[in-house]
Amino acid sequence: MTVFIKNLFLYSAGHTYSNLSRLFLRLFTGIMFLQLSIRQMLDFDTIVPNFGGFWGLAPDVSVTILVIVELLCAVCIMLGFLTRIAVLCPLVLMLLVENVIMSSDKMLAAQLFNFHPGYPVMFIGIFIYMLLAGPGKISLDYIIAAHFTENATDENVLDKA
Repeated sequence: MTVFIKNLFLYSAGHTYSNLSRLFLRLFTGIMFLQLSIRQMLDFDTIVPNFGGFWGLAPDVSVTILVIVELLCAVCIMLGFLTRIAVLCPLVLMLLVENVIMSSDKMLAAQLFNFHPGYPVMFIGIFIYMLLAGPGKISLDYIIAAHFTENATDENVLDKA
């Protein structure tokens, strides 16, 4: 029994499966963002009249750019490709969403993002974690880094990346 307890606590403390958990977090967050952007594509006609646009662009162009950026970032996050860069756009977006939700224009927030208070904060936390921790070893970033690392024929090249 003590061997079981020792293996359970000591082994799991040293081998935490952090790469697998980062993969799960990337896939989960990417799927949630894909869902958000697909929902915005389906409700495009109801969103555009209420959206003011940004950078002086027309509302339909602004929503189109927003949806495309969300789609691209979600796919990059799921694949682990340029993850730390791909996380920046959704992070800024969620900060803006939380600002809109907490402002007086709650109708716009409900129509454009369909979020309630607290959900963007959850995404903000996840994106900050991904920004700090990186994508892990189960990602395209890791494979690309291993390919460009010196001594690419070395057996331990993936551990050095």
